[in-house]
This record gives sequence, C-alpha cells and structure tokens, in this order.
Amino acid sequence: MSIYCIQQLHFSIVQAGSIMALFGIGSIVGAFLGGKVTDRIGFYDLQTGALLSGGLLFIILGYQHTFYGMAIGTFVLSLCNESFRPANQTAIAHYSTDENRTRSYSLNRLAVNLGWGVGGAIGGLLASINYHLLFWVDGCTNIAAAIMLLTLMPRAKVSKTILIANETTIKVSPYRDKVYLAFIVLSTMFGMCFFEYFIMQPVFFKIQWGFSERFIGGLMALNGLLIAVIEMILVHSLEGKRNGLVYIIQGTLLAGIAYTLLNVVPHNAIAAVVIVVLITFGEMFAMPFMNSFWISRTNPYNRGEYAALYAMSWSLAQIISPFFGGRLIDYGGFNLLWWLLGGLSLVATIGYWLLYRNTKVREILQEA
Repeated sequence: MSIYCIQQLHFSIVQAGSIMALFGIGSIVGAFLGGKVTDRIGFYDLQTGALLSGGLLFIILGYQHTFYGMAIGTFVLSLCNESFRPANQTAIAHYSTDENRTRSYSLNRLAVNLGWGVGGAIGGLLASINYHLLFWVDGCTNIAAAIMLLTLMPRAKVSKTILIANETTIKVSPYRDKVYLAFIVLSTMFGMCFFEYFIMQPVFFKIQWGFSERFIGGLMALNGLLIAVIEMILVHSLEGKRNGLVYIIQGTLLAGIAYTLLNVVPHNAIAAVVIVVLITFGEMFAMPFMNSFWISRTNPYNRGEYAALYAMSWSLAQIISPFFGGRLIDYGGFNLLWWLLGGLSLVATIGYWLLYRNTKVREILQEA
C-alpha cells in the first residue's frame, strides 16, 4: 500500500505514512466494535458481513485516487476487516474443546502463515503487472471466503452461540478483569518485540551483516516453514501437561535471548539461522498458549469482547513497533534497538512469571 501510494498515486512519504497509520487505527476500532457485535449477534453473521463488506471495499478502494479518498477508504476497510478477527477467534473457541483448543488455534495460525506466504508471492507478481489487480484479487478472495462460509457452515449449526444471559450467568467485562488486563499489557510488549522481527531485522541483516536479499528472504521463509512443519506437533505434545503460562514464559525468554545475540554473535549465516530458529521457537511456544489463556477466562456471553481486546493489543503493537523502532535506530543504532528489545522481552517474561505465580496461588486457595 505504501509503495502504491508513493509510486502510483504520487503521494508524499508523509501522506503514505498517514494512510498506513489510519489502517492501524481502523484495525483497533474494528477489533473493538467486532467484539461488541460478536457478543450481541454471534460470530457467524459478523464473519460473513466482514468478509463481504471487506471484499467490496477493496475493489472500491482501487478506484480512489485522492488523498482523502484513500484515507477514508483505508480506514473503513481496515475497520471492517479487523472486525472479523474477534468473531473468528470466538468461532474457534466454539468449535473446539478444552482438550484440543490450543491445537485448534495452532491450526488457525498455520492457515494464516500459509496465506501470508502465498499471498505475499502472488501480491508481488500482481503488482509487477498492474497494481489494480491487487485490489480486485483481494476483494474477490474476501467475497469467495464469505461464500465458502455460507456454503460449508450453515447457520443452524452455530445458532446456539447467540444467547441471552440469564440470572445464573455473569457477564464479566474484560476491562474489569485485572489479571486479563495485565496479560494484555504483557502481550502488547511481546508483540512490539515480535513485529520488529519482520520490520527491522531484515533491514539489519542487509545493512549491518551484508546479506543478499535472496538469503534474507530465505531466513524469513525459514520462520514460516518451521511453523508449518513443527508447531502442530509441538503443541500436541505440550498441550495439557503444564499451565500454558509456563510455555509463554519459555517463549518470551527465547525471543529475548535471540534479540540479545544479534549484538554479540559473529556476523555470519550460521548465526543468523540460529537466531531465526530461536525467535521462531519462541513464537511457537508463546502464541498458541496466549490464545488458550485468554479463552480460559471467558464465557459464551463475553468471549467477543475478550477476543477484541486481545486483537487490539496486537494491532497497537503493530503501530508502535515501527514508530519507535526507526527512531531508536536513528538515535543509537541497531545495537540500542536489540538491547532494548532483549530487555523488554525479559520484562515480559518476568511479568508472565508473576502472572503464573498469581494464578497458582489462587488455584491453591480455591482448592483449600
């Protein structure tokens, strides 16, 4: 989108940056509204509506050529697209059981990673032919997904999620759940570190370590390949054996070690591969069990709002990460960025450990 705005529409860098910022703001607003709507009408209708409206908006956005038209269109598109996420997360919780819930979210992550990899390759090819093809293909795939949803998952099978709270059910707001709010703060911190992997680390490998674009692309592909091959097996072997927070702690610690190593290891291909593997295993340990943690604190009446707040935390991290990352590099170089990310990961690790200890104390008191 940023390249399209600058090269095709002849916007300034500031205008292109503003468009991308509106995309991030729209994603936060969309996640918030998506959670509210999911708890009111159920996840099925919202997923269908988000896919159909997003598809149409992609096509419409391709015909906007002014700054204000692109700005408004991008914000509304992002809002509609991101409202899908809380509904989708709630749907996964509905169709899974306590025994396979973490694996269910891992399977969803696998689908997202495959879509990310295939979509990126196709997107580059389409952009080289005609940028407008991107908008049409994105729009049509959204609409096709909505048709598949309507065809493969009849509403009758999910109607039980649209419930009316009764006297025996308490709808706890995630904004009053102190443990969950602490979890959200820690997840945002980890998310800020995680997004730097995709945003600044490729630049670092090119500028500081002198790797070729092809090798850097291979490192990025290694991340997706490891997730596709290993994560489901790893989660299956770990699920239910220990408290999920234990694995989150291990994951954030591995990521922090990887960022720190960027400042101390020799600048060669083997070191780069080791660092990517560490970060990827940190991701595989942490993220599936993060999903399990937030879902464990919900009931059918508030699941959408909990999912929305979790999605908002990642959207916020995606906005903050490049904003501060670039400025830190400008002020103190890449070394400062990696030291701070390693330190922030350590703080998140300690925070998750305190959260784990708190939950264990509560479990002991409840048993007593």
